[in-house]
Amino acid sequence: MSPVLVIGAGVHGLTCGVVLAEAGRQVRIRTAERPRETTSAVAGAMWGPARLKPPERVLYWATLSHAEFTALARDENSGVHLAAGRMAARTDLGDVVPPETKLIPDLHRCGEQELPEGFVWGYRGTVPLIDMPRYLDYLLARFQAAGGEILLASVSSLADAAAESDTVINCTGVGAHELVGDPGVHPVLGQHVVVRNPGIDEYFIELSEGGEFTSWMPHGDRVVLGGISVDHDWRRTPRAEISARIRRRVAQLEPRLADAEVLEETVGLRPGRDSVRVDVEHYEGARIIHDYGHAGCGVGLSWGCAFEVADLVEES
Repeated sequence: MSPVLVIGAGVHGLTCGVVLAEAGRQVRIRTAERPRETTSAVAGAMWGPARLKPPERVLYWATLSHAEFTALARDENSGVHLAAGRMAARTDLGDVVPPETKLIPDLHRCGEQELPEGFVWGYRGTVPLIDMPRYLDYLLARFQAAGGEILLASVSSLADAAAESDTVINCTGVGAHELVGDPGVHPVLGQHVVVRNPGIDEYFIELSEGGEFTSWMPHGDRVVLGGISVDHDWRRTPRAEISARIRRRVAQLEPRLADAEVLEETVGLRPGRDSVRVDVEHYEGARIIHDYGHAGCGVGLSWGCAFEVADLVEES
């Protein structure tokens, strides 16, 4: 039996690799980018409600992922920690919240005094935050400790992958637009400003339908500031004007971050799609298991999707 071939070394590729390798499978990851070069590396990142389709499966994936991240927060080497904070909006979103929020044990509606000026709705609760560079290093080490192999070698086509293995896991994110020829996959540009932490220990994220929003995620000695969401933009170079707007919005809500030292500016292309794709395609004698299209929720759904991928592998 040939090793399972995973394409991509972002959070989904590595998580699938860990789950399969620790279950005793031979697994090889082929990737065009090292884990710290992927979009996953520049994510905020947090576990939270995922307003994606299909809703029933998203709830399942989110539930499994919450359990894993909560357990990982007990491992100081994982890059995962639990943090309190607020999810808020400038318009009243009502009393109906996503079902995943039931997993947040201390969730409660914010009173007026708990919201920044200009915000009228919000909830406060403790969720897992994930320091992505450290977390990807952790996943890679765990994958290799389980016997997994990683090769810095791009996959030019599904035919190339199928010739190498009879079981292929496609975790290419926005790269599926070209590799699979899926016209429904499109880039959703995100940009962050990473600053030295002046003493922030709580997260904040603005829930907004617009293209720009305010957020900060503390990870030890650094804080990731956001954010922006631009559909169909393939550029991966940080733009000074976007960073300036991010810093201005953050400073208005959290003055301690106004003059924080900038460590870096990062850009990533989230894989937008009408619905997340986790399914099987039979192609040239191989089973291609697709796992992509998670938009901005790839980290938060990663463990649940990986467990389903592993189930699909076993069905073979």
